[in-house]
Amino acid sequence: MATNYGPVEIAGVIAVIGVLTYACRLSFIALFGRLDEIPPVVKRVLRFVPAAVLAALVLPSFVTLDASSFAPDKFIAGALAASVAWRTEDVFATMVTGMGVLWAIRFLL
Repeated sequence: MATNYGPVEIAGVIAVIGVLTYACRLSFIALFGRLDEIPPVVKRVLRFVPAAVLAALVLPSFVTLDASSFAPDKFIAGALAASVAWRTEDVFATMVTGMGVLWAIRFLL
């Protein structure tokens, strides 16, 4: 049984999702605006958010479960960039290493 939704229903759903998203973000601003100091547990957890977001964005591009779409050049470049990031903790060195190795592999092969 197929149900057809009109433009009013779709616009309503988009509006509700927008309001809920805004409310979620505003709640954190209001919460931290009332606190004089962020609790140490929250500070410790928030330290890992940038690394988790970066990993979620980058990792799927060179690690896959599908063997037919495996790209060894991306995997090698990513592994070397990860090792540079772990050793040096320098973002620029990590990017230069990753892109340099990827371009070198693609140029040579």
